Amino acid sequence: MKNLKLKSARAILDMSQAQLAEAVGVTRQTIGMIEAGKFNPSLQLCVAICKELGKTLDEIFWEG
Repeated sequence: MKNLKLKSARAILDMSQAQLAEAVGVTRQTIGMIEAGKFNPSLQLCVAICKELGKTLDEIFWEG
């Protein structure tokens, strides 16, 4: 399942995949794969992404 919430939160901050990736210590491809629903990130990476975007885990990664 695509993670449109991640893509949307990143876009609101005018942040590219590359910028987010650099901030959390992964490759741009990793962020792209998470957004495309082709990669399940570790909890540690989820937390780092949420901190960078100023969102909670529920807001970005919880389905529903």
